Amino acid sequence: MTKTLRMSLALIAVLATASVQAQLYKSVGPDGKIIYSDTPPPANQKLLEKKNLNESGPASNFPYELSLAVAKYPVVIYTASNCGPCEDGKNLLKSAGIPFAEKTVKTNPDLEKLKQVSGDTQLPFLSVGSQKLYGFNADEWKAALNKAAYPSGNRLPADYRYPPAENAAPAETQGKTDKNPVRQVKPTPPVAPPDSNNGFRF
Repeated sequence: MTKTLRMSLALIAVLATASVQAQLYKSVGPDGKIIYSDTPPPANQKLLEKKNLNESGPASNFPYELSLAVAKYPVVIYTASNCGPCEDGKNLLKSAGIPFAEKTVKTNPDLEKLKQVSGDTQLPFLSVGSQKLYGFNADEWKAALNKAAYPSGNRLPADYRYPPAENAAPAETQGKTDKNPVRQVKPTPPVAPPDSNNGFRF
């Protein structure tokens, strides 16, 4: 076997391994718990979903560890204008290299969506997968991200750009009117319980 042929076969093996590692499997175990893995589930686990992390999309060029965290535990932050803690929260996420979607609360439909998602009106509101965090507390946010296995250092590609913020409520609900026209929601001064950190409620 020539040296060139051996090198070609080695390259094919590496690419094949990378392809296998780029799969994310979502299954349910015998105890009913949802399990995520980069290997196919055993026979006693029901496969629910299989995702190729190399597919085109915002996470397609992320390092594998980051792609896995984004797929399993997506990060969403709800914010409002003139909200200092909201800016602090976004700055923490960006400095840590955490990809996130930003939802803004500006109108009554936005506020209703926030209540539906979080059960509260405190901002910022952060979801990391199923974890819910109210108000900004750097230590709590970092702990939630660590629990979700996000890399400890910034691993985002140099050319990554965060997507623009979107209204919390779907666009089709923003223009709907009834007896009371939709009015702009104005943030009130911070009102938070004594044990809460850096947040405010509408």
